[in-house]
Amino acid sequence: MLSIDFRLRAILPLVFLLSIFNIFISCDCSDSLSADQTNLDKNIELVATSTHRWTGLAISSSGRLFVNYPNCSTDHNISVAELINNNSESRPFPDAEWNDWQQGKNAASHFVAVQSVVIDSNNFLWILDAGNPQRDGVFRGIVPGAAKLIKADLNSNSIIQTILLDDAVKENSYLNDVRINETLNEAYITDSNVGALVIVNLQTGKGRRVLENHSSTKSENKILTVEGKPFRNAHGEYPVVHIDGIAISNDRSHLYWRSLTGEKLYSIDVASLHDISLNEEALASRVKTLGSFPPSDGMIVGYYNELFLASIEENAIRAYDNGNDTRLIRQRNDFRWPDSFSLGNDGYLYFTTSQVHLVNPTDPYKIFKFQVKF
Repeated sequence: MLSIDFRLRAILPLVFLLSIFNIFISCDCSDSLSADQTNLDKNIELVATSTHRWTGLAISSSGRLFVNYPNCSTDHNISVAELINNNSESRPFPDAEWNDWQQGKNAASHFVAVQSVVIDSNNFLWILDAGNPQRDGVFRGIVPGAAKLIKADLNSNSIIQTILLDDAVKENSYLNDVRINETLNEAYITDSNVGALVIVNLQTGKGRRVLENHSSTKSENKILTVEGKPFRNAHGEYPVVHIDGIAISNDRSHLYWRSLTGEKLYSIDVASLHDISLNEEALASRVKTLGSFPPSDGMIVGYYNELFLASIEENAIRAYDNGNDTRLIRQRNDFRWPDSFSLGNDGYLYFTTSQVHLVNPTDPYKIFKFQVKF
């Protein structure tokens, strides 16, 4: 007994030191967002609500908030708006005329079916017009001259560039999301209805389709289960949505994407996308599969290079940190189909809820925010 007691006294200081060391190395000493699973519904702020479905949003460097409303129902009357008066009202941007498209009007100078808005690092607002209205969940087909990428100057609140994408789309394409590469003067756009990545030269206005025959841009035919029910469209069918969400790294070196009805997350180095000498086979060989994770809609690279993913089956937001898994960071019942993201200069992540899975939602569409930069 005496000898055992003595040995315990001898090793107690070592045990104490090891416990202190373990505490130190287990701490997240980085500035990245905490993954505390007990606070998944904490510190979330409601920013705005709407009776009309919105998909995209963008926050300017000065905090101006822009949204877009897709043309998917007969009550559609505005495509792009700025939220004003403490985000309680929406004002057509850049003006009412751009938002007043009707059959017979010039589709190239009006918004027809806007799906996404983003702001680049130079504080220009980019508006992606898919040009393909929907009714009862069915695409009507691209209106000639309507598929376009538009650049707006927020200092003058005016359109300064319109890039028509007629040559880069198919008859029933649906241009879904866009990211801007200011370094190479390119834009990367997802075509979620046909399945392809569109690369646009912002100087020449020329667009080209890549990876159209590659599995990374195609649906995996996953049946989504949202709020406990298999998701079906207005006709009772399981939707097939190809490449949808897209994100670009902060240093503009890598692009990320995934299909909506799928689980795999993909990436490629941007230099390969920029290299027009690479044929489809060579380009496909450079696509990397990063893993399989819960399905998501929108995505964005955060302040610390984490990749935020809108987890639509879980009413949640996840983060991917270049490992083999993702982590839940926020989850709440009213995150009904979290959709698009934007990062503000205030250190907050903003996102929309679009309730795509509900035919006649009783709750308003919402924009939330929570702090991700500390």
